[in-house]
Amino acid sequence: MSVQYRPVTWTRNKITYDLVLGFGIAAFIILFLRYAPGWLESPRISGPQLRMRAFGTCAFLLLTILLSIGPLARLDSRFLPLLYNRRHFGVAIFFVALAHALAVTGWYQAFGPIDRYVALLASSTAVTSWQAFPFEYLGIVALGILFTLAATSHDFWLNFLGAPLWKAIHMSVYVAYAAIIGHIALGVLQAEHSPWLLGLTGGSVLLVSGLHIAAGLRERDIADAEPAGEADGNWVHASYIEDLPDEGGVTVFLPTGEKAALFRYDGKVSALSNACAHQNGPLAEGRIIDGCVTCPWHGYQYRPEDGCSPAPFTEKVATYRLRRDGDRLLIDANALPPGTPVPPIQLEQSA
Repeated sequence: MSVQYRPVTWTRNKITYDLVLGFGIAAFIILFLRYAPGWLESPRISGPQLRMRAFGTCAFLLLTILLSIGPLARLDSRFLPLLYNRRHFGVAIFFVALAHALAVTGWYQAFGPIDRYVALLASSTAVTSWQAFPFEYLGIVALGILFTLAATSHDFWLNFLGAPLWKAIHMSVYVAYAAIIGHIALGVLQAEHSPWLLGLTGGSVLLVSGLHIAAGLRERDIADAEPAGEADGNWVHASYIEDLPDEGGVTVFLPTGEKAALFRYDGKVSALSNACAHQNGPLAEGRIIDGCVTCPWHGYQYRPEDGCSPAPFTEKVATYRLRRDGDRLLIDANALPPGTPVPPIQLEQSA
């Protein structure tokens, strides 16, 4: 992308998002410290242990929410506003997890003069037995991954590494989640014996996996659905005209496995690739702003008629040919090269 492109701006919505996130984290920690003893924990739990549990539980719940946002947005567009600042959410998770780790090392150091990190790593060495495997190691792995994701969340690293590698690195959040699940489960089995922790972990796994499965099945059903009328060569059903929102987009699932974004604007309709050139953001979930398709994630813009970013920027996305068939639109499933001009479909004003 152009080095002068600055799509991320601090809007009122972004500031509100971060304030609500920060307030929610602070409120959870305070309420947990105040009410967990005697309710979830023993009234005699020590201060360091309580702080460990508060930060650890908060980080785990935040990660569960983060991994649920994507499939929720795919299932219901009302969750899309939560999708737009996920990088801030991820950075917040790392810092809460880091607070948990610092509380843990402080607790280990309290038992003697041994260095806190040595005490942590030497607490158990039974790495050959899954029942006695040091659950602390899994926590360290998860924290390392969360640090990597937070450190590379800036656009500099996206540009430096390239979108495919950057995205692959950030998919490791699921590895971190699996490590945390193991961390909690082994900790409960070996030391804690806390039914509520085990229940929380199981509920999180069911929620995250269930939402991803539901979203995947929904997209498969949409892609496999037979539209009214048969495809003519490479032309397949895209949408009924009445289903196109003004200045908004519709996702089209193509037989090639790709997705297109269909936009209605100024009495016209155009189709672009659904993947933003910046971070593969879902363009169909954005809207038309100043005559350009605007990505909902970071504000990258593309002209709907040719898929090019307005000058002086140089980003391009693929375009698709459309044609009208009565009250519906057909799309050529074969994408055109990025930046290829395509005449938009003209609609009647009453359509």
